[in-house]
Amino acid sequence: MGSMDNSISYGSALVLSLLLLLSLLHEAEGCDMFTGRWVEDASYPIYDPSTCPFIRREFACKRNGRPDLDYPTFRWQPQGCKLARFNGVEFLEKNKGKKIMFVGDSLSLNQWQSLTCMLHSSVPNSPYNITTKGTITTFTFQEYGVELKLDRNVYLVDIVRAKIGRVLKLDSINDGHNWSEMDTLIFNTWHWWSRRGPSQPWDYIQLGSKVTKDMDRVTAFEIALGTWGKWVDTVVDTQRTRVFFQGISPSHYKGALWGEPMARSCAKQKEPLLGTSYPGGLPAEVGVLKRALGKISKPVTLLDITMLSLLRKDGHPSIYGLGGQTGNDCSHWCLSGVPDTWNEILYNYMA
Repeated sequence: MGSMDNSISYGSALVLSLLLLLSLLHEAEGCDMFTGRWVEDASYPIYDPSTCPFIRREFACKRNGRPDLDYPTFRWQPQGCKLARFNGVEFLEKNKGKKIMFVGDSLSLNQWQSLTCMLHSSVPNSPYNITTKGTITTFTFQEYGVELKLDRNVYLVDIVRAKIGRVLKLDSINDGHNWSEMDTLIFNTWHWWSRRGPSQPWDYIQLGSKVTKDMDRVTAFEIALGTWGKWVDTVVDTQRTRVFFQGISPSHYKGALWGEPMARSCAKQKEPLLGTSYPGGLPAEVGVLKRALGKISKPVTLLDITMLSLLRKDGHPSIYGLGGQTGNDCSHWCLSGVPDTWNEILYNYMA
């Protein structure tokens, strides 16, 4: 009888194990965190921006007088799963003594600033300090030894000064030493590749020994991503360091792309698109990025935030950013706001 009981017990355990495995497989298959919709949720935002005294003026829409305050109350709901809600104390405990670095342009600044606010609001009485050395700013939660770093490097590849002027070198990365010894790296580049005129920070482009005055910018972007990918494969120890790419953060200056042909910007937009897709489709640079990431041998996780951000035509500072009434920023994002969702997804990956 004891043998039969053991057999039944073993068989039941095996069935339960198989059911659990099937459940996990089903959840993994259906859990695309980047396909979904925005839903109103009274428990959002995760923090009140007034509790985050270090928010930069360009992201401080509420402080700058934005009158409509519904935009932070939307939560991203993926189709196949539910995101675990951000828990700042848990994040800090899990990352005790670790270094997390964002590398990129002002959209990286936007995401880095969001994460510092999300964490500070979770431990408002915990001491912190902010230091800047060269291009790197470090926000340290002293009680936990957690360092959140930002390296402002808009192209990832090098700009060098030569006799002919400033040269953008598509096949050179000398700043990689700044990115070593990190436990998590989150990279980003795109927005500066289309800049021309006085705001363009280089005079020539170089690839190998060939120097030109200019070239197709999307092609240059893809070449630079290839150089960065080779750097990851050659230099990064992915057993120690987890690597993410932020994805392409979209702008909203053409209302025809979201079904409002008369709109020339994001000004006065007060609610997101409530569907799961964007009428104007994904920008071409998303495909370029995914193609480049596909050539990297080591694991790099794409935070594929483009579509969910495209749906948020209401999330930009507009006239409540750095330029005030004379500006109209439809590229960056209000805080609290959309970058908090980027970080909530990052949190889910790092959990």
